[in-house]
Amino acid sequence: MYSQQEISKQKQTFWTAFGKYMQPILSAEELPVTWVNYKTGVPGLSFKMDADDKRVSIAIVISSSDLSRQQALYNRLTQMKQMIVEALGENDWIWQLSSPDEYGKMVSTVSKQLKGVSIHRQEDWPAMISFLKPRIIALDAFWSAGRYGFEELI
Repeated sequence: MYSQQEISKQKQTFWTAFGKYMQPILSAEELPVTWVNYKTGVPGLSFKMDADDKRVSIAIVISSSDLSRQQALYNRLTQMKQMIVEALGENDWIWQLSSPDEYGKMVSTVSKQLKGVSIHRQEDWPAMISFLKPRIIALDAFWSAGRYGFEELI
């Protein structure tokens, strides 16, 4: 079993390595981007990546204290589903209108995960990075054009 401090250090080391690996890659608009803390510019809508001792995941997360706003953002996302699927090149992401996040807050998500990998095994890191890299790049490509569909919701 790992202590909280060891878990935190492992996560920090992994995300630092991932960030360095992704640093030379420009956004779809040919601009530098911080991939690990990707900013959509839409309050309550974010692209999140996570890794733990059992899996790695990537998600579009909609979180708002105003549930009608959260619903509106999710509805807009569902209207753009085909555009998202085309950008990702895969249609097996899980769409959830309402599910609890790690703190118990209800959020809307569009997510995919790779199970059977652990942030504590450095030999798993290449598979984890290979899982995350094309998907965050694809989400960026979607967002490059798709963000304009959210302008009236900002």
